[in-house]
Amino acid sequence: MKKNTNVDIIDVAIKAGVSPATVSRSFNHPNKVLKSTQKRIEKAILQTGYIRNRAAQAIQGKRSGTVGLIVPTLDNAIFSNLIQAFSVEIRQHGFTMLVATNGYDLDDEYTLLRSLLEHRVEGVALIGHDHSKETYNLLNIRNVPVVSMWNYKEDSLISCVGGENKEAGIEIAKHISSLGHTKIAMAFPNVEDNDRARDRKIGVVEYLNSQGITIPEYWDIKTEYSVSDARYCAEELFNKYPHPTAIIAGNDVIARGIIYAAQSYGMNVPKDISITGIGDFSSSESSFPSITTIRMRPNKVGKKAASVLIDRINGDREAEPTRIKVSVEIKSRAVSYTHLTLPTKA
Repeated sequence: MKKNTNVDIIDVAIKAGVSPATVSRSFNHPNKVLKSTQKRIEKAILQTGYIRNRAAQAIQGKRSGTVGLIVPTLDNAIFSNLIQAFSVEIRQHGFTMLVATNGYDLDDEYTLLRSLLEHRVEGVALIGHDHSKETYNLLNIRNVPVVSMWNYKEDSLISCVGGENKEAGIEIAKHISSLGHTKIAMAFPNVEDNDRARDRKIGVVEYLNSQGITIPEYWDIKTEYSVSDARYCAEELFNKYPHPTAIIAGNDVIARGIIYAAQSYGMNVPKDISITGIGDFSSSESSFPSITTIRMRPNKVGKKAASVLIDRINGDREAEPTRIKVSVEIKSRAVSYTHLTLPTKA
C-alpha cells in the first residue's frame, strides 16, 4: 500500500463525498452533522489515515479543540470514574483531552497549567479549590475558561461542580454516632493543600464534638491514600493503643487498608469494629466486607463539569462563575454493633 503522510481535510472530503466545510463541522460541531454523513466521514478518515494538526490550527488562530485536565493522581479509583465521565461528555462535543497529574503538589500544578496553555488548550479542569496564588493569577490574566471538579464551594473564585465534602464528613460521623459509638478514631491523609480531605475531617470533628465526643490524638491516624500505608498505620494503632469501636476513614481506599489491619488482629468487621469510608468506589459494594461510605457521585460530577467547561469556552468568559452542588448520600452496607467488648492485641 502506498503511504501518504500529507493527507489533508480535502482528501477526506473527496473520499467521503462531502465538502471540506462539512468535514470541519463534523470535528468542531458533530451535533450539527447528520449521523449518516458523520459515519461516511469517519470511514474516510480511517481509510486515509488523516490526523488533524491542532497545533497548526491554534497558531493560525483557530480553535485547538482540546481541553486540559490536571488531577492529583491516576492511582485512585474515584478519579478514574470522574475522568471517564468528563472525557465522554467532552468528546460528544467534539473536544479531546490532555491529562496531567501533579502528585498533590501545587507548584507542579502551576507548571503543568503553563504547559497545557502552551499547547493551546481551550479550557482547563482542576480538582478542588486548593491551588497556588500563581495558578489563580495565571487563570485570571489569561482569562482561561476553567472549572473545578469534586468540591462545591458557594463563594468559589472559579466555576465548580461537586459535593460538599464537609457535609460528607458530617453525614458519616452522624451515621457512626447513631450506632452508639463513642470510642471513635479517624484516618486521613495530610490535609495541607488537600481541601477535600480537610473539609471531610472538619465535618467529622465538628459533628462528633457537637455530640460530646472527642477524638484523642493517638486515634487521629495520619496515612497516605494507599491500602498498604493505611494498613500499616492502623496496625500501629492496634499494637500500641487502646482499640476504638469505630474508625472513620477519609476515603474508601484508606478504609480497605484499615479493614485488612483489623482482620489481621482477629477482629470481625463489622461485628467487632465499624470501619467506614467516603467516596463509594466501584469495589466498595462488591468487596467483602462491603464498606459503608458516602456516595460522592463522580460520574454525575464529571459529566456536569464537562458541560460547564464547554459552556464557558463557547460563551461569555466574563460571566460569574457557575457553581453546581451535587448531593452526597450515605450508603449503609455492613451492619455495626454498639457497646462492644473488643479483643485486645491478637
